[in-house]
Amino acid sequence: MKNNKLDHIDLKIIQMLQKNARISLKEIAKVVFLSSPAVSARIKTLMDAEYITGFYACVNPKSFGYCIKAFINVEVDLTDKKTFYPFIRSQGCVIECNCVTGDYSMLLEVLFSSTDKLDEFIGKLQRFGKTKTLIVFSTVIEHRDVDIQ
Repeated sequence: MKNNKLDHIDLKIIQMLQKNARISLKEIAKVVFLSSPAVSARIKTLMDAEYITGFYACVNPKSFGYCIKAFINVEVDLTDKKTFYPFIRSQGCVIECNCVTGDYSMLLEVLFSSTDKLDEFIGKLQRFGKTKTLIVFSTVIEHRDVDIQ
């Protein structure tokens, strides 16, 4: 990678790691025609430049008792963000929090074992402002790789 521009080898490495973060350096090296140490150095460079920000195991929430997935819109006033952010970071049920445009300022993705627990959490959220909750019945696309070219 020169001057923060990715070449075809960098792109292939990222594509392979998106498909399987546990793929061995040796397997990647075979595909991109580099040595394992060279692949390792490229991955480190990609991480240092924040093209790759981590490696994760995809976990099935239902296997851990989380059968309720929901999206919650929260209308958080600008002056409340200083207290909202620490609160929301401390809530293990929140798997993603986005600051968004529109009628609501925050969009949360949450997981719960029951609707009672979801309702209790919504009650806590309402101190920050109006909420709108969407409970997920099914998911067509759980996670999709970033389309890189």
